[in-house]
Amino acid sequence: MTRLALYDRVAQETSSGVIRRYSTSFGLASRLLGSGVRQDVENIYALVRVADEIVDGPAGEAGADTAGCARLLDDFERETLRAIELGFSANLVVHAFAITARRAGFDSDLTAPFFESMRRDLSQTEHDQESFDRYVYGSAEVVGLMCLRAFLEGGSYDPSSVARFETGARALGAAFQKVNFLRDLHDDFETLGRSYFPGVDPSSFSDAERDRLVADIDDDLRVSGEIIPSLPSSSRRAVALAHGLFAELNRRLAATPATELMHTRIRVPNPVKVRIAAASAAGRVSSVGGGS
Repeated sequence: MTRLALYDRVAQETSSGVIRRYSTSFGLASRLLGSGVRQDVENIYALVRVADEIVDGPAGEAGADTAGCARLLDDFERETLRAIELGFSANLVVHAFAITARRAGFDSDLTAPFFESMRRDLSQTEHDQESFDRYVYGSAEVVGLMCLRAFLEGGSYDPSSVARFETGARALGAAFQKVNFLRDLHDDFETLGRSYFPGVDPSSFSDAERDRLVADIDDDLRVSGEIIPSLPSSSRRAVALAHGLFAELNRRLAATPATELMHTRIRVPNPVKVRIAAASAAGRVSSVGGGS
């Protein structure tokens, strides 16, 4: 084994630990991925998570103010682009991400919108529809596109099939993000001072607004669910599981009074996760229908 190969392995093992520590849902889904694809998804997740921690997490707790977090994020983006170009970074998470980006064939076409959305969290506390759509594209849809590039790498697909896959990947990323916004209404508003959904005031959040948001998420889940049966076998079951978990979350959000959503973070109980995982492993895609 060369020294670079050893470094690659250590970097990717580091990234694999991030998803296991930070996300039970995505960590569970990643176990159903084929081994090579699983590593790529873990590499992508780790970079995205670290960027989010710069904006919202331990960077601030360590004493970095908004300007300091912005500088850290700028440095992180520059290091990411440099690693994709050179194939090496002293930052293990960035190095692992660059391995996947170089193999799957993406660079600033997807990373630039992502980092733009992360910067918005440092300065923008409310959104209109245009800025919301742009934020969701950069923070979530491009991550779906990164994963899709990893899923399809090495295969042969005609342009119409790729376009269909991309539409589904973007929709699934958007659904994930919107569900998390709805689950985190209280923390985003009270702790971070943010209100993501256009025209929604969390302090007077209503059941009618909840139903409208749930229906929009259902639409994204329907679009994304249509591509799952056509995905490569190495990723199909894992995507079905992630889709199923968020469809279940959306159903539970729909059944929870709006006033309660402002005080409770909705979760999927472990026995239900196991049931959804079993269905996904058997090749079944979860039905969609969160509206009340």
